[in-house]
Amino acid sequence: MKTLHTFCLAFILLATTICAKADEPTAAKFTRSFTLSSYVTAMVKGQVAGFEAALDPSVTFSVMRGQKIVTYSKEDMLDFMKKNKGVVQNCVTTTTQIQSNADMCVMKVDMKYENFTRSNYITMANTGDGWKITNVHSVFK
Repeated sequence: MKTLHTFCLAFILLATTICAKADEPTAAKFTRSFTLSSYVTAMVKGQVAGFEAALDPSVTFSVMRGQKIVTYSKEDMLDFMKKNKGVVQNCVTTTTQIQSNADMCVMKVDMKYENFTRSNYITMANTGDGWKITNVHSVFK
């Protein structure tokens, strides 16, 4: 009977440990496609869950405004995204791979609206925590 109790206790501890670990993001989760999908979903559909985890702590966002480049930090972008949570963009989105290797990747995400196109050039790096966005540069045409 004592063996049965010990076995049950060990099983419960094992099950609890597995369940507690299930919610932690892992490096394997952050593939290139997962990270890019997190960005597109946040920008186009306003679904910001998981967006912060896809960003490297040192990420920068820059936007061409005429002849001037305006730069934003991770915190600036997260504040903006939280304020616009749930806003769905009325655009057609396409993604194109520009450059890719085992360590880095540059993707182009075009958001085509009725009167203009926003092109986002996204640089991702294969960090110790999986693929993370390190830079986003946006231009309007």
